Amino acid sequence: MTRQRAVDKNLQNVAKDFEVSPVNSHQAQQVQQQVNDHRHQDALNHDKNRGNH
Repeated sequence: MTRQRAVDKNLQNVAKDFEVSPVNSHQAQQVQQQVNDHRHQDALNHDKNRGNH
């Protein structure tokens, strides 16, 4: 088994997301939209790197 030397960046981001507690439905929607935007951009980048774009 390999040893992980650096802190996992994805795990750090997930931990940050759990620290955020929206105070109302509008803020909750904004947080969710940001997550969706990041996922969409990641999907676009993934496709571009594979040569499918």
